Amino acid sequence: MMHAVAKLHYESDMSQVDIAKRMGVSTATISRLLQRARAEGIVRIEIRDIVAPEALRDRLIAGLGLKRAAVIDAPVAGVLEALAAPLGDLLKDAGLGAGSVLAIGWGRAVSAVMQAGLSPLPGIITVPATGGMQQHAPHFQVNEFVRLAAGHMGGTPHFIHAPYLPSAETRAAFLADPAIADSVALWDRIDAAIVGVGLPHAVNAPEASAATPSEQSLSNAVGDVIRHYFDRDGKLIQWEGEGRMIAASPAQLRAAPLVIGVAAGENKVGAIIGAAKAGFISALVTDARTAEAILDTLG
Repeated sequence: MMHAVAKLHYESDMSQVDIAKRMGVSTATISRLLQRARAEGIVRIEIRDIVAPEALRDRLIAGLGLKRAAVIDAPVAGVLEALAAPLGDLLKDAGLGAGSVLAIGWGRAVSAVMQAGLSPLPGIITVPATGGMQQHAPHFQVNEFVRLAAGHMGGTPHFIHAPYLPSAETRAAFLADPAIADSVALWDRIDAAIVGVGLPHAVNAPEASAATPSEQSLSNAVGDVIRHYFDRDGKLIQWEGEGRMIAASPAQLRAAPLVIGVAAGENKVGAIIGAAKAGFISALVTDARTAEAILDTLG
């Protein structure tokens, strides 16, 4: 019971009163259990040294070889949504405006910032960085993110109504469709991109349903950016779908003036470092905890 109370209070941020109601005991009992949890070492409270986000930003840029970065000090709850404002600032600072092409990936972080909304950039062109996935979860809906971004920013959306991983036989047919071809052609004109940084499927079981058996077997992958997988040294990992995806290519990502990775969480550290080494991201928007964990890993 003591362990359960500690998790509810410190991880789920429930008040002692609410925990007492849920468990049918007095608030005094919950208070005593929390005191015991700290006394017995079940709960350890750490006071972090305060490092200014600006200092962390500068160290991230140097350590990861980035062009730009933004670091915010935000609570764990709602941190992804809080990344929308600094992301918008990076896009403005990059000089994007009417006619600029903004490619957009998918993932929980991307979904969160699109739902929160980006700052106005009238006339911008938004386009998916990849085809769609046959998944119902909100964070897979890349065309919806493109629509939301254009709506918030005052831009024009271009959609790709094709799967990200068609069969070898149908890929050419999809790319021959004029509407799809026009959107895919924008990948050669990317001025900036917003992408999530994925985890390897071996440690990210909830994502496994979106992956082919070949993807799930990539044991040496530390992460991916729009399904381009890489190892800890940033080396691209080949898999059976790499050559037939409908997605911005590694070369197109590396050629883009700015590719902003949006990610937070200490479990993302290896993937973020690998993405930067691979050249798949040239900027990062994250929180202070993640930034500190990255810098600790880099040494």
